[in-house]
Amino acid sequence: MRVVIAPDSFKGTASAAEIADAVAVGWRSERPDDDLVLLPMADGGEGTLDAVAAAVPGSERVAVTVTGPDDRPVETAWLRLPDGRALVELAATSGLTLLDDLRPDTAHTTGFGQAIAAALDAGATGLLLGIGGSASTDGGVGALQALGLALGTAVPAGVTGGAVLDHVPPVDTGTLRSLPPLGAVVLTDVTSPLLGPDGAATVFGPQKGVTPDRLAVHEARLSRWAACFPDVDPTTPGAGAAGGTGFGLLAWGAVLARGAATVADAIGLSDAVTGADLVVTGEGCFDAQSAAGKAPTVVRALAEARGIPTALVAGVVETSVDGFALAASLTVIATQTTGEPDDALRDPVRFARIAGARFARAQDA
Repeated sequence: MRVVIAPDSFKGTASAAEIADAVAVGWRSERPDDDLVLLPMADGGEGTLDAVAAAVPGSERVAVTVTGPDDRPVETAWLRLPDGRALVELAATSGLTLLDDLRPDTAHTTGFGQAIAAALDAGATGLLLGIGGSASTDGGVGALQALGLALGTAVPAGVTGGAVLDHVPPVDTGTLRSLPPLGAVVLTDVTSPLLGPDGAATVFGPQKGVTPDRLAVHEARLSRWAACFPDVDPTTPGAGAAGGTGFGLLAWGAVLARGAATVADAIGLSDAVTGADLVVTGEGCFDAQSAAGKAPTVVRALAEARGIPTALVAGVVETSVDGFALAASLTVIATQTTGEPDDALRDPVRFARIAGARFARAQDA
């Protein structure tokens, strides 16, 4: 039996590779002779680089030191793919998890732009840019400055993050670095526009520390930023992703793409699924939003198109699992095993192994 195991990360608790490995260990404990293909998935957020590195033979991490979202140096890496493209992850360069304390006004995306520039300097022929997990609401101005964008108005020393936008326009896009030959594809599953009640400041600002009394300030900054690029539509779905970094990258000439679907293509998931007898996918919380293009839905669609059943493993299941041949909630397994549902959060790998074993036993039922 051939089984493809392609889960997303269980954010905050286990990486996609760790969950895939755990499911495989559990499966092999019951059916050691089966052919297991592990292809960890991601959607452009935290863990995307790790997932692609684990799934794509011949990919190479290239170390780089960048300026983190609070100006401290960050030792990180970008990923050189075998086809010459580079994958750069915003979460690993300018991400929320890199902060000790939230910095709603001063956090920035400079490090993300520096990592992109490093990949271009190294000869990257194209870019895949994962932008989930941002620490800032700077519209991507920090990243574009690192890529050469000149601001026509002097910005006082020490002003960073969204506060830079108090001193913008005009801008000189002629100073920006050129896109690589294969262009830049931005990976995001966020569909928010830049501005308005569904935009970057209103929807995502609070998680970056923006208080209700400051929302209008951040909205005005992003509106001023949008006015710098009259040919770029701020209502484009995804322009509001990563605190407006989606819009900034559109202004550079990048294109936005659904994260999970693009990662699936990058790791060759379609070819791997062909000929499988079962596909296993999953994520930390399978809920109503999962149907909107997140990894489990993308994986299941690829399997369904070939008539292959799909199994789901999730930390918690909050919506219908119709369409899956098998499903396992680690919270339920933990409750059954230890009596403590929170053990699923403390040790998801343990319970993912149990889920894998149960899926394997079901094949003999």
